[in-house]
Amino acid sequence: MNSSIVSIGLANPGYPIKQASIAGFMKFAHQLDDVEARKLRFLYKKSGIETRHSVLLDFEKEDPNEFTFFPNNQELSPFPRTKSRMGVFNKSAPELAFEASKKCLDKASVQAKEVTHLILVSCTGMVAPGVELELMNSLGLDSSVERYCLHFMGCYAAFTGIKLSDKILKAEPDANVLLVSVELCTLHFQKEYVEDNILANSLFGDGAAAALLKKSDHGLKIKSYLSQVIREGEKDMAWGIGDFGFEMRLTKYIPSLLDLGIHQLIDLFERKFQVSKIKHFAIHPGGKQILNKVQEAFGLPQSVNFHALEVLRNFGNMSSATILFVLERMLHDDAVSGDILSLGFGPGLTLETLHLEK
Repeated sequence: MNSSIVSIGLANPGYPIKQASIAGFMKFAHQLDDVEARKLRFLYKKSGIETRHSVLLDFEKEDPNEFTFFPNNQELSPFPRTKSRMGVFNKSAPELAFEASKKCLDKASVQAKEVTHLILVSCTGMVAPGVELELMNSLGLDSSVERYCLHFMGCYAAFTGIKLSDKILKAEPDANVLLVSVELCTLHFQKEYVEDNILANSLFGDGAAAALLKKSDHGLKIKSYLSQVIREGEKDMAWGIGDFGFEMRLTKYIPSLLDLGIHQLIDLFERKFQVSKIKHFAIHPGGKQILNKVQEAFGLPQSVNFHALEVLRNFGNMSSATILFVLERMLHDDAVSGDILSLGFGPGLTLETLHLEK
């Protein structure tokens, strides 16, 4: 019997914020003239994103007098430092993680006391005692639950969590593993008007997802996985802790680098996964161009990205939680059956691949 993802619960803070409203905030925050503002609105319109969520209320407001997190002046000065951003994370992340986890366990009809292992994933905040301990208390997990934290791995970290869950289940077949990803990406808005920040500010949203993994013939069965590093992209996607939040390096060359990397690995994918026979794909929606380039590299029809594009459209890129949003849709889509190849990307440039079967 395989390790399987048997249920997935999702959660987002607040109400959906229109991409156009966020563009309005960015015009003010970056103090753009009309020409630059038009360029920014065009980028946002072509992003494939219609709405995103944020734990911060300010992104749908253009009047600084209504700001509740950023300073009430045109310069946003003093710009919020990392400590104040982590204060919001410490309050909001446990709440969002609880909501996603409760939905996940309820869907699987599994009691909290039955959970044996807890894996917390986040690259947008960290604290000790951590979110996972608060989650144990709020869910009512047993104090003997084994817990693991995967921090600062970026958008591919849920893949690492799924692989760790599989290894736990191979060692302890009766285990119930709760994998929880919570990402508050919008806390790390950077106001310097440079390419990396412009791209990141246009893409990322907040969300949480929880998956229950156990030995089962139901759900999404884990067949195999593969990890590769595309060294040519090492300087094009990176993530560091700065004085004013976490800072992302995210260049426009990433889609082309992924295209190149996949073409170089296509023979390996065929030997490992028999990729030419797979009809369903779950690609991390890191952006519209990324989805297009990966689809083209495999020679696939655009329809394979249906669920990923819908997640991108409604939520943006929520870092590691995003792929679980895609898999949740596929888990409940009767048109999806058989093999699924899932791919995720992150700093390194790291390419994670997961072979599933529904």
